[in-house]
This record gives sequence, C-alpha cells and structure tokens, in this order.
Amino acid sequence: MLFIFWFSFFLLFYIYFGYPLAVKALAAVRSRPINKSEDHQPKVSILVAAYNEAKDIEATLRNKIALDYPADQMEILVISDESEDGTDQIVERVAEESPVTVRLFRQVPRQGKTSGLNTLSQHAQGEILLFSDANSQWDTSTVSRLVRNFNDPNVGYVTGKMIYVHQDGSLVGDGCSAYMKYENWLRCQETRLGSVVGVDGGIDAMRKALYKPLRPDQLPDFVQPLKVVEQGYRVVYEPEALLKEDALTDGSSEFSMRVRVSLRALWALKDMRHLMNPARDGLFAWQMISHKLLRYAAFVPMVTLALATLYLAPKAGIYKLAALGYVGFVLLAWRGHKKEASGQSLSAVYSVPYYFMLLNLASYEACIAFLKGEKKVIWNPRKG
Repeated sequence: MLFIFWFSFFLLFYIYFGYPLAVKALAAVRSRPINKSEDHQPKVSILVAAYNEAKDIEATLRNKIALDYPADQMEILVISDESEDGTDQIVERVAEESPVTVRLFRQVPRQGKTSGLNTLSQHAQGEILLFSDANSQWDTSTVSRLVRNFNDPNVGYVTGKMIYVHQDGSLVGDGCSAYMKYENWLRCQETRLGSVVGVDGGIDAMRKALYKPLRPDQLPDFVQPLKVVEQGYRVVYEPEALLKEDALTDGSSEFSMRVRVSLRALWALKDMRHLMNPARDGLFAWQMISHKLLRYAAFVPMVTLALATLYLAPKAGIYKLAALGYVGFVLLAWRGHKKEASGQSLSAVYSVPYYFMLLNLASYEACIAFLKGEKKVIWNPRKG
C-alpha cells in the first residue's frame, strides 16, 4: 500500500504538473519560433457542418461574412447533415445577399460531421481550410491571425483560443475555467517546443494539401492534427485567434459533452497509436503519452490513491493528513456541483475541484464505453 500510495501520488503529480513544467523547461532551451507574416493572405475556405441549426446558423454565417479578410480570398461552405428545421433555407437566403461566396451542400442520409467535412474538403477552392462549428462566433481578426502562421512552411495546422460567454455576451473567465487557462498555457509551451497535442475544434485551420479523409467514426478535431504531424508538419496554437461560444448552463450538459469528446479521443489514440512509438519521434510520443493517454487514464491513480490513503490513514500522521485533504477536495467538488445546480456562480475554491472531478468522471465513463466498443458518429446541436 505504501508503494501504491506514492506511485499514485507521483503519477498524478507528473500528469498535471510534472509534464507541463518539463515542457516549459525544454521549450526554454530548444524553442522553435514561427515565421509569421501579416501580409500572408492566401485564399481560404471556411467549412461548417450543420444539423438542425436554424437557431444559430444565420448568426454564424453573418459573423463569417463580416470577418476582416478580403472577400475575394474567402468562401464559406456549409454541409447540412439532413437538417429538417429550415437550416438549408436560411443558408440559401444568406448566400443570395452575401458579398462572400456561400455554398450549401446536403448530406443524406445523416452521416455525421466527419463525413460532412470529407465532402466539403473535396469542393473547397482555398489553399487553407478553416473549420467552424455551426454556432461559433469568431473575432473579426481570427482568419488573419490564423493564416499568418502558414507563412512558415513548416506549419501545417493552427488552432485558436476558445472563450465562453454568457447569454448577454460577457466573458466567463478565461475560457470558462481555471482548467482552460491551464490548457491554453500548456499549448503555448508545446507550440514553443514544436507541436501541440490537442486542439479546440471550432477554430482551426490547416493546409488543404495535408487534409486526409477520415472514417465517419473518427474525431476530426483530434485525428486530423495528428495526421498533419504524421506528415512532418507542425501543429501550433494561436492565442490571438478567438472563438466565442455560449457557456454550457449546467454540469450535466458539460459532463455529457466531455464523455462524448473523451470517447472519440480514445478511439483516435488507438487509431494513431503509432505516433506514441518513441522510435518514430521520441519527443512527440512523450507528449502524446503524457498529455493525452495518461490524462484520460488519470482516474485510475486517483482511485488507487484514495484506497491507499484510507488504508494507511490509521498508521501514520502524514497519511491522516492526506486522507483529510482527499476527503476535503471531494467535498469541495460536491459543494461546487450543488452550488452550480442551484444557479450560483463558483469561486475557484469550488470550481477547480468540481471541474477536476467532472473531467475525470467523464474520462472514466468514456473508458468504460470504449472498452465496450461503443462509438459516437452523429451529433445533435448543443443545449446550453
């Protein structure tokens, strides 16, 4: 039990603190700057997959049309995944009056976002493909901020920064929580080192020449960047390219979303497991194992640490303190859950334990589904 306690403790420390600090240290001694240029303005194609998005699609299209980028260097391609709520008619109406080319495609029967993007990529005329969710609002300078990175021939994929907003448009912290601040800081360090491992998905860009058609069950937000790394190009983070999305209004919606994303990410890790082979690229293999594989499996050392702590607590004072600390952390998480359920705002004292536990419980549920062979292919509009 002593071994289990200390092994679990140091593994959790490594996953959440050791790896980020190691990346920062390595980046300090072998930083890889990006040769950006504000004058780099290639033709771009914005790809949007939509299913029953009548509530948001017009605002999303008008947001893209109003972007600060030359209209003749931009096109918007929308694929409707057998929408039934008037989404198609809204897109066609906006297209008729738009100074930017807007084209609508229809996918029948429903096949999911990945199949839709595969179709759109074949019709895109831009040198750079940009991916937007059907409810995403980009900052006016987003396209310019993303594509300036492609002036560097080594860059193949760029991801921006997601920030959550209330219904009135006000910001919800920096990316909704301390967790997003932590993730964005880590992406900055990984970019300095070479490539990031994870992206947001609603504010991404890549070279069309590098796009690889994916299976319908594969997660494009996760697999496509790995395909870019596989081809020898960098995946980088651009913190000045901003995406605004409505914050989820309750923990159950957040939990369901995290389970769905985690499940598809686990399948992606399986599909791209060869990138975790140190013999291929030791640095990136270490990043994938540390940032993704171990992160999704962190609930295991959390459980073993709890069991070892409870067993050892009667034997020595240090383990009594550890047990009290663990129980206190869980109680704060539970209190955060209850406060959120009642509509109260959360301070960091409650939000950090609550979100930490939510993420790991979602990973646990996703792992169970993964072991059962379950997959998620189609999606429904976010509720929030």
